[in-house]
Amino acid sequence: MIQVTINGAPVSVKPETTILQAARQAGITIPTLCFLEKNDPLGACRVCMVEVEGAKTLMAACATPCADKMVIHTNTRRVRQARKQVVELLLSEHDGNCQLCDRSEDCELRNLAADLGVRDITYQGAKAAPLMDTSTPALTRDNSKCIKCRRCVTVCSSVQGIGALFPQGRGFSTVIGPAFTRKLDGVACVQCGQCAAVCPVGAISEHSAIEDVWRMLDDKTKTVVVQTAPAIRAALGEAFGLPPGTRVTGKMVSALRQLGFHAVFDTNFTADLTILEEGTELLTRLKTALVEEKKVALPMFTSCSPGWIKFAEYYYPQFLPNLSTCKSPQQMFGALAKTYYAKKIDRKPEEMVVVSVMPCTAKKFESQRPEMNASGVRDVDYVLTTRELARMIREAGIDFNALPDGEMDSPLGLSSGAADIFANTGGVMEAALRTAYEIVTGRELPVDNLHVKAIEGLEGVKEAALTIKGTVPEWSFLEGVELRVAVSHGLGNTRRLLERIKNGEATYHFVEVMTCPGGCIGGGGQPRFTDDSVRLKRIAGIYAEDEGKKLRKSHQNQQVLDLYAQFLGTPLGHTSHELLHTHYTERKTD
Repeated sequence: MIQVTINGAPVSVKPETTILQAARQAGITIPTLCFLEKNDPLGACRVCMVEVEGAKTLMAACATPCADKMVIHTNTRRVRQARKQVVELLLSEHDGNCQLCDRSEDCELRNLAADLGVRDITYQGAKAAPLMDTSTPALTRDNSKCIKCRRCVTVCSSVQGIGALFPQGRGFSTVIGPAFTRKLDGVACVQCGQCAAVCPVGAISEHSAIEDVWRMLDDKTKTVVVQTAPAIRAALGEAFGLPPGTRVTGKMVSALRQLGFHAVFDTNFTADLTILEEGTELLTRLKTALVEEKKVALPMFTSCSPGWIKFAEYYYPQFLPNLSTCKSPQQMFGALAKTYYAKKIDRKPEEMVVVSVMPCTAKKFESQRPEMNASGVRDVDYVLTTRELARMIREAGIDFNALPDGEMDSPLGLSSGAADIFANTGGVMEAALRTAYEIVTGRELPVDNLHVKAIEGLEGVKEAALTIKGTVPEWSFLEGVELRVAVSHGLGNTRRLLERIKNGEATYHFVEVMTCPGGCIGGGGQPRFTDDSVRLKRIAGIYAEDEGKKLRKSHQNQQVLDLYAQFLGTPLGHTSHELLHTHYTERKTD
């Protein structure tokens, strides 16, 4: 350990600890704009400057390592004036239009200016030329608001391994965006929205569906139903001042009813359905390989995350046969709402409007994929992010925190705890193992409280192996088989995992991939700002939701079983194949 002094207080830190990290360890706030945890510091914005005794200039706290006996001051007059001047310069070329910007309430630049006492725009200069990009269904870019902090570049390149955004030009003429001033639909962007999640201003945001949804709710000829993803219930409360991880399932249901939706359903219902379809598909592939000794695409990969699907289409088309043919729970729900449910309420598919509330911007893209029309029309019409739903609730004047708890509608509203944990990295895998193991052996998964600890947490790639013992006769060929599984989250981690599999360095039977760090709880449409401390609180909230339910296994969801008996037939049967399964093809850019 080395000893430093920050604002007169001694602090012991490990060697190579930066001044910013040391200050946070000591509970001292240093403002930042370009910094992202777990990534190499840029030192680009200069907002985090501090004074170090003996240094000629102010130092960037995010990029300066501590030295033994270093004496640091974070709030001297010189430091405060320097930070204020940096922010004033940023404001001088930022065309923020704060009165109308959707980030006005949680804009980091605006909040920082207020904290630093900026009351006037001291420097009057040229503004960046407006460059609007609305080419994708998921994201909107407005370069006139960009402050060139490069957070979006860091998350796209270093975290997701995509590289769709990077700086071009120099100085004032710098533009952050796709190469050769292309629009996002002209490059290999997976529309995950992590750029929008880390942008401190309104330069990148979700492509809003709010006005479209209001229009549908006002259309008396339409029956408008809504589905809510599991990750929403542990994050929506943050938009109304509640701590991260607070479970607001009941209040969310009540709010959606007050907004005017005709029925409020749970995407968790089709998450349970996904487990039965996907689990059957995995066991079928294993039987083909082990009993029939035929070549089959293993490992099988989960297919719930649309950003991951698009990533595979762009970068790893050789693995497309390995993808589960199951649609995501969102798309399964849309297909069922416009067929099974529509028939129950005597409505035609074209008279139904399905709205999804998702933590993910890529779900907007997924809903518009041409193959997602099993009902004869588009299965999911509009997708709202968590942030958009919060804005609608405020627009309607609803006091969210005062709402009573409501209940989901039937028959597409009952769900298990296994469906809840789809929100977390490792959750889909754990849910699948709970069901598959019990089907094969007739016994519960032999782990503590049904949790597979090896695949929980925020490590980028996680592995587990489970030896199957004591099978029922139908699955005796799996007796003694060591089932090897892996979980990855964040596409940079996924790329590294896929390379290991491709090179024969790792062998698995089943792999879960989530596009966003932490899984859906860290999705690009969740309330900002999401760091690991927030992810862990949301994850804990989701596990608590699971543990608080009597029903914790997908194959025990009676309403799902009734759906098979009344409508679908059997998992992987003809009707389920037509409605719930799909395939993907290689995707290229110019």
